[in-house]
Parts: sequence; structure tokens; C-alpha cells
Amino acid sequence: MRIAIISHLKYPIREPFAGGLEMHTHLLARALRGRGHDVTVFASARSDVSLGLEAVCDATALAEVGTAEAQDVAFFKEHHAYLTLMKNLRHRPFDVVHNNSLHYLPVSMAETLPMPMVTTLHTPPFCWLESGVRLCTAASHSFAAVSRSVADLWDHVARTDQIILNGIDLDGFAFSPEPDPTPYLVWYGRIVPEKGLHFAIEAARMIGLPLHIAGPVLDQAYFEARIKPHLGRNAVHVGHLDHGALARLVGGARAFLCTPMWDEPYGLVVAESLACGVPVAAFARGAIPEILDETCGVLAVPDDVRSLAQAAQAALSLKREDCRRRAEQTCDARRMIDSYEALYLRRIAANDAAEEAAVAPLLHA
Repeated sequence: MRIAIISHLKYPIREPFAGGLEMHTHLLARALRGRGHDVTVFASARSDVSLGLEAVCDATALAEVGTAEAQDVAFFKEHHAYLTLMKNLRHRPFDVVHNNSLHYLPVSMAETLPMPMVTTLHTPPFCWLESGVRLCTAASHSFAAVSRSVADLWDHVARTDQIILNGIDLDGFAFSPEPDPTPYLVWYGRIVPEKGLHFAIEAARMIGLPLHIAGPVLDQAYFEARIKPHLGRNAVHVGHLDHGALARLVGGARAFLCTPMWDEPYGLVVAESLACGVPVAAFARGAIPEILDETCGVLAVPDDVRSLAQAAQAALSLKREDCRRRAEQTCDARRMIDSYEALYLRRIAANDAAEEAAVAPLLHA
């Protein structure tokens, strides 16, 4: 198949990944190309060229919280980049377009394309994307949700055609049968308020184990006020790691603390931890209860640091082999790619049938 993947434009699609969506897009494109498909990724400049990259603009994320004028510039840069892309796609020979962005324009303009589109819903509804989804009337369009939780949140806006749980490269997060001899807990992800790192630091302190922290600082004010004062021997920020170093860090931990302060749509970090054989203690939010079961994780009351500490203490007794087994059952990228390939083929067949039905009366006139 000739597949176009529309990425979001805030960060480059390359290692080290700014977050889970960048990693997911990279994995999706790489796996599809590995299966022999002709894949083109439309993303921001400095993304990985091995994905079949066509850069549509510079990355639009602001390193610092900018002025209203700077934010307006980023908004219009994305708007015009997607508008130009959607116009150009009308004349490109793709069999299917996979909209993996979080922008309103690709989905709202799906009906202008001659080929079908699949849009993956990665987040709960927010005003801009919801407005685009409500405008989507293309019969050849499908919505896929990354979890049952996300599908339920979108149900009042649009029907989800299929739930396709995100997947990870299990080989990229190899099983670690034994943790590091020096015990530690791990937390990793984007360092922003909604990821709740401050809860993990306090919970680790309560149970007396050091916390190793990895990830980019994307909210400097939050980092300076809530995180930096607590860093030291018992809470160490090791920086923004590449894939290999991150897998080694996670694999050496006794448990992973997952502390979202919102309804996490999926939780790739949970899947990665399980793949390494590392038990999870997590706030019971969003899709996380769909990934974890009693063999591999312990759920905590959201925003309750004492409950998180108790969950982490309980998670330390879980078996690493069971964690890996759970990842193999529910988080394998091969299952995810199988599902997307099947969805693409169904959409292409339905689109072809609709075109044939439209032409048939003309042929018999």
C-alpha cells in the first residue's frame, strides 16, 4: 500500500522522543515500511528522514512559555502547513491517509481527498480537535481510538470504528530478569505539571527508595518550583535519554511510578515498563487500568501520594516474568500494525466500492 502519515508538528519525529505520540508515529511508520509498504511521513523539519519524510514546516513548540503573539505565530504556522498539505494530498497517489496529528484541519478536510483517511484519536476531546471531528462527514473516513477510555470520552462527538491499543517494540524494551543491584524506583516522561512528577518524588521519599528521573523539561517554571528543590541523592534527574539508555534505566528499576494528573489516553510508558519486566504503581486514570492487571501493577487513588506510596510498596513484590508476559499479551506493536493494516484495507475496499457504485449508473445510461 502507498500510505501517507500525517504527524503533529510541535516536535520532530525522531529520537530522543519528546513524548509518546512522537514515539508512536515513528514506530508506526518504521513498522509499516518494514512490511514493504510505501510510506511517506508528513512532519516537522529535522524529523527522521528514514521514515520517508516530507517536512511541511519547522517544529512549532515553544521552548519557553512565549508571548501571545508568539503563540499566534505557532498557531498560524500549523494552520497554513496543514491547509497546504491537505490541498496537495488531493493530487498524490496514496491509497490511504493515516491522520496521526492532533489538529482540526486534516480531519475536517478528509472529504476533500479522493482516498480514504483513518484518524487515530490519541487524546480526550479538546475544543479545536472536537470542532474538526464534528465537521468530518467523509463516508470513507474511520476513527480509531487508542483505548476504550478514549473511545468512551469521544462517544458524544463521533462513533469510533475500532479500538486499536497502542503497541511498542518489545525487542526495543528487552526483558530484564534481574534489577540493578542497587535498588531504585524510576519515573520518566515529559516534565510538565500534568504528568505529576512531584507525586512520584514524594512517594519515593515516603518508602525510602531513591527515584531516578528521565525526560525533557518542557515546563521550566514547574521544574524550578516543584521539582528542582527536591533533587539530590534520593531524586536524580538523569536528563533526556535516547532509546537504548532509557530502556536500560527502566529495566534496572524495582518499580515504575506513573503519576498522570489527567485521564491518560493510553500510557506508553506503562507498556514499556512492563516489557522490561518492571512492575508499575500508577494512579488509576484513563486507560491505565486497561493495561495493568493484578499480576503486573497496583493502582492508586489519583492525586493521593500516600496511596501511591502504598501501591509502590506492593508492586515491589510482583514478579518480573508476569510483567513481561502481560506486555506480550497486550502491548506488542505487531498486533497494533496488524490491526491498522486490516483497517486500511477495509477503508480502501469500501472507497473503491463506493466509486464503482457512483460510476455504474453512468455506464448504463
